[in-house]
Amino acid sequence: MRNFSARETEWLQELDGIELASFMSRAIAFLIDWIFVGLSLAILASGVALGGLLYLHHQGKSIEDVEKMVTAKDNGDKVDVAVNHGRQEYHYEFGKGDSKTDEAIHILSNVGVAMLYFGVLMWKGKGQTPGKRMMKIRVVSLMHRHITFWHSVERALGYGAAALEGGFGFVQFFIHPYRRCAQDKLAETIVVTERSYKEFQHKMSHPLLPDTPANEHAPE
Repeated sequence: MRNFSARETEWLQELDGIELASFMSRAIAFLIDWIFVGLSLAILASGVALGGLLYLHHQGKSIEDVEKMVTAKDNGDKVDVAVNHGRQEYHYEFGKGDSKTDEAIHILSNVGVAMLYFGVLMWKGKGQTPGKRMMKIRVVSLMHRHITFWHSVERALGYGAAALEGGFGFVQFFIHPYRRCAQDKLAETIVVTERSYKEFQHKMSHPLLPDTPANEHAPE
């Protein structure tokens, strides 16, 4: 597109008057979501560890060998474990590895899980993660009528930007006239109450009818 189009202006006018979510409801939703992210990481780590142990046990390793590996990993020591593949015997060194590599893998896994969590669930939830659904709030795009997957990922990356600012990115909620934090500015979003969003949806679906309570007529 070579020419600028102000089609977003119509959408902004339609959103005029919608109720913005409070800081407390957003903070609690954020905490709930990160609890779920932590549980997801714990399940992923447990699954990887269990898969590795089952593989070694399948290759004929004894419980003692497996215990040596676990102890070596916990203590930062190294232990040599032989694994038989047919007539060949391969030796694997378990225990303390490259600390920088381990740290990089740890960071990438944490970031990857968080991006998938916020990206997929907010996209599938049409602006709601489990935490936001529990707190009855919703993320709404100022640019698009329907939030996209990449839009959700972009907003998730905004959490990192807010944290890198020493937390000031979250404090911007109290400064910005529309209660927007760093992640909202990056992704061009606002966070609204679910009640007002349902009223808005009802008004858009029935433009010629008088206003009625959203909980009576608006679709779930």
